[in-house]
Amino acid sequence: IYANAGGVTVSYFEWAQNMQHFYWDEDRVNDELHRVMRRSFDAIWSEVKRHDISMRMAAYAVGVGRVNQATALRGV
Repeated sequence: IYANAGGVTVSYFEWAQNMQHFYWDEDRVNDELHRVMRRSFDAIWSEVKRHDISMRMAAYAVGVGRVNQATALRGV
């Protein structure tokens, strides 16, 4: 689950750059990817430790939590 996120994240970066007519060099893409993936790993690892669950279950928990938060912010 977590490993696939890197490719999806870079695809999002590409889409966002195209929408705004920006260009990021490879170093910028790698820096942003590292930042996003590190933040995600830290959130997953925190769930592993807090609930004594597997990385897979923690990744699902973090993902569902983020969807719930986004849904609540939208008022849905």
